[in-house]
Formats: sequence, structure tokens, C-alpha cells
Amino acid sequence: MAGIHPTWIELHQQAIEHNIGLFRRHVGEGVKIMVPIKANAYGHGLQQMAVSFEKAGVDWFGVHSLEEAFLAKEVCPDIPVLILGYVPFEALERVVDNDFRLLVSSWETAEALARTAAARQSVVRVHIKIETGTHRQGVNKRDLQILARFVSDSPHLHLEGGVTHFANIEDTTDHSYAMGQLEAFHKELEALQDHGIKPEIIHSASSAATMLFKTTHFDMVRPGLSSYGLWPSRETYVSLLENGRSSFPLQPVLSWKTVISLIKDVPAGKYIGYGCSYRTTRDIKLAVLPIGYYDGYDRGLSNIGYVLIRGQRAPIRGRICMNLTMVDVTDIQGVKQEDEVVLIGEQGDEKLSVDLLASMIGSINYEVVARIGQHIPRTVV
Repeated sequence: MAGIHPTWIELHQQAIEHNIGLFRRHVGEGVKIMVPIKANAYGHGLQQMAVSFEKAGVDWFGVHSLEEAFLAKEVCPDIPVLILGYVPFEALERVVDNDFRLLVSSWETAEALARTAAARQSVVRVHIKIETGTHRQGVNKRDLQILARFVSDSPHLHLEGGVTHFANIEDTTDHSYAMGQLEAFHKELEALQDHGIKPEIIHSASSAATMLFKTTHFDMVRPGLSSYGLWPSRETYVSLLENGRSSFPLQPVLSWKTVISLIKDVPAGKYIGYGCSYRTTRDIKLAVLPIGYYDGYDRGLSNIGYVLIRGQRAPIRGRICMNLTMVDVTDIQGVKQEDEVVLIGEQGDEKLSVDLLASMIGSINYEVVARIGQHIPRTVV
């Protein structure tokens, strides 16, 4: 257990260095690696992962918010941080004062940032997001040259980056849409260069793009989920094999554990938990775990999921509660209070993966890890 906490996360430094090493060898030394650590580092723990990623040799961090940027800077002051999300105008002075980079997708943000930097007699490095087909963030074609010219000509803004993001590169084995986006990105960059505008760092590649298409690497790649040892999708794995390449042997970074807090006998014919959703068909031994949906353990696993105890599967019985989960340990010998329980990870010969949990609840692995409660202690091992 992690001190007073009966539930904890273990982060495996060896896996972190292994995964970053895979990407470093794949892209080559001439291409920088930005690891997104947004959303509490995909649920893994932002500051713990930032320190571990720095040790593994990453070049940049990508975050969503100003708050995340400060958390990253606090533990890794020498790593450049690009804020990928929105910063309110009234907070832009903190971007300026702390030398954070900012992703810009609108004229209004660029103007506000320029005014703020001018008032503070400073220069801010910006990355312009170019719309190529995702239709989320991104500057439309008709506005791009005007905005890029404004940034380039401003004495208080520096056009450091040109960016785009692929909408459909990981959930399919047909990459025609992504290749269309890549072509559009090239055209927009060429149009800017024709007008004497050339961002210093061009980047577009997510995990899937980085693994599948070297043409997306440019000056920097942004492998997110796969830096944490998780595949973006089954389709990405299949596409890699179809392209005649050997698989990326990613290693999951995160293990999630708890302990048994109580063991009790429940007779046959009795209901377990809220809603009486499970009725025992025999006399069983029930273990209560101090983990629930408040902690990010999905309620959708009720009556269908399982955990690992003493290297064996213990099925969930009844509904997962806010703070408690009940599992059947009848067929597991020697179980006792405070035995270790694996929610995600390996124990003995058994493995319980993030992808399996995602399939059980009809979601994606991103969501499973991103929703793990921030209050749960994380330790690098």
C-alpha cells in the first residue's frame, strides 16, 4: 500500500524509457519528441510522468491548460511546454511571463497575446494550428495567411511552430482521409513559404501517425497514448503489420492496485449490493475492495468485470459502488484481508489490460486511464 492509501498506482520507469526509446530509434535523432502530458498525463500522474519522461530523454511537453503548464514547469523547468488548449485573455500575461508556448487558432487570441506581450515588453513563441480536416481547433484556409503574417510581423510574437492534427488515422485501416489532410497541410505550408513565412518547427504526428507514416514526422512528433505503452487502436496495430513492418513492442507503464478490506461469507440465494443486481447461486466467500466509481473504476464493470487476487480471477458481484466493489473469491485458496488486488496490470500468470477493461465497458483505453482519480497516489517504480 502507498502509506495510508489502500489504493495506488505504480508507474514503471523501465517501461517509460523503453517506449520513448522505441520512438527515438524510429524517428531518428533529427526529429524532436513532444510527449503530451495533458489530462493528468492520460491519468498516469502529470508531475510523476513529466520527471520520468525527462529522464527518458523527451524534448518537449504538450499540455492542455495553463494550470498543467505550471505543474510541468515546477518539476521540469528546462523542458519547453506547449499549451495546446485555451487560455483566457486575462491569464495570457502568465503565458508571457513564464515563457510558455501557446497554440493559436484564432485572430482574437493572436491579437490579445500580442497586446499582452507588448505591455510586458516581451516576445511569445506561438504555434499556429492549421485546419486540414479535423474541424476542431485550427485556422481556416481563408484566414491562415493573414494570421500568419500578423504573427510573423509582430515584434512581440514569434512564429515558432506550424501544426495540424489528423482526424482519422488510428481508428481505420483506410488512411485516405489522413493522407488527404497531410496533402492539405503541405499545400498550406507551401503557400505560407511562398509569402516568406516559414515556421521553425513543423509537427503533425500523433502516436498512430508516428508509427505508420514517416512522411508525417517533419521536425517533431507528438506520440501521446503510446508513450504510456498503450496502442491507439487495434486498427493501428493491424495497419502496421499490413505495411510490412514489425510491431512496436510497447510496454504498459501503469499498474493499478488495491487491497481486500473485508472478507465475508454470503449464503446461496442472497443479493449483493445496490439494486439487487446479483443473486448468489451457492454459498460464496465475498471480498470487499476499497475502490469504486468515485476513484474512476467504471460502474459499467458491474457483474461483468474481474480483478486479480493471488494470480487468479475474482469476478465482480453486484454493482460497483461509489467507494466499494465486491468480488467473489470462493475459488481462490488462502485469501485474507489486505491481500493485494490488481485492477490493471499483471499478477502471477494473469494479465488484466486497459484494453480489456475498455472493451468490457464499450469505451476506449484513453478513457479508462484518463478517468482514474487524481487523488489516488502514484509512485514510480
